[in-house]
Amino acid sequence: MYAIIETGGKQYKVQAGDVITVEKLNAEAGTSFTFDRVLGVFDGESSKFGAPLVSGASVSAQIIGDGKAKKVIIYKYKAKKGFHKKKGHRQPFTRVKIEAVNG
Repeated sequence: MYAIIETGGKQYKVQAGDVITVEKLNAEAGTSFTFDRVLGVFDGESSKFGAPLVSGASVSAQIIGDGKAKKVIIYKYKAKKGFHKKKGHRQPFTRVKIEAVNG
């Protein structure tokens, strides 16, 4: 059984036991979290789709921890003008372990 959830403006295909990296969530490590924005639930022979969400469906997960992605360098310059600008960015994320698909 697997589901398609939406979080942080992105969609993820998840099933029990998966470990995924999502946009930063406001939750402590070690706590449980429930994703209620479920777009579809698929079980062997049957499937349910929402318009846009499946009513009553949810995905329960355990928060593993937070982190930051690798640094991305943003470099701007204007030719022949002496203008240079260098900036770095590290996107925060939350690692989550999916426990069950309820739907």
